[in-house]
Amino acid sequence: MDKLRDFYNKICSVSDKIRFVIVGCINAAISYFIFAIALFVLGNEHYQLCVILQWTISSIFSYLNQKFFVFCTKGNYIREYLKCCSTWAVSYFLNVIILEILVKYIMKNIYLAQFISLFIVSVVTYVLFKYFAFKKREEV
Repeated sequence: MDKLRDFYNKICSVSDKIRFVIVGCINAAISYFIFAIALFVLGNEHYQLCVILQWTISSIFSYLNQKFFVFCTKGNYIREYLKCCSTWAVSYFLNVIILEILVKYIMKNIYLAQFISLFIVSVVTYVLFKYFAFKKREEV
């Protein structure tokens, strides 16, 4: 058990920015895998339902990964999960707005615009997670 705790402490000693990128890639892969499986099982005509299933299931994985492996927090499970959901909602709407502005006024390449938008949104999401969803309470 001590070796496992030492390993976990080593993970938590790495910069949270690096952990955020690594966990983000893992979460994206899990999310896509869930979507692909749901699409295979339910059929292409139910792709919107597959997105709902994907988001619901992957949000739990993402939350747990962020909580334990990026921000290394303890307790406050429901409160932090709800704050994560709020953060994801903000991130989604910010993505939509930035993408729309880039495509309509700056560039016509939707792929490049979404890449830029995702980069900006990822930075904002990291800040919201760190200082809002997983903010550590000051010790008195």
